[in-house]
Amino acid sequence: MALALSAMTLPGTLAWAHGDGTPKHGGIVAAANDLAFELVIDADGATVYIEDHDKPLATEGFTGKLSVLKDGVKSEAALKAAAPNTLVAKGVKLGPGNKVVAVITTPQKQTMAVRFTLR
Repeated sequence: MALALSAMTLPGTLAWAHGDGTPKHGGIVAAANDLAFELVIDADGATVYIEDHDKPLATEGFTGKLSVLKDGVKSEAALKAAAPNTLVAKGVKLGPGNKVVAVITTPQKQTMAVRFTLR
């Protein structure tokens, strides 16, 4: 986790190679492991939408953690599978200047880290 947090200062990865990179839900798009991830903030926390080449990727059995770094203070929330291609983190507060890492584990135990910087 320390490695993922230290890498949060790097700019987000562009998603063009694995989709068009355009947010479909009003969030921020990043790419990792040949997948596109869109982070959407709402009043209750955040939702991460996952797509593979512009097609929703089923998240049943996925788990993870959303880590937020703001002004040197780290907070975390569990990511849980929700709708067909989403993971939801409840109770986390996100805002401008936050650096966010979603560490996601598939049912096959493959782990991936996705970085977002909120502007």
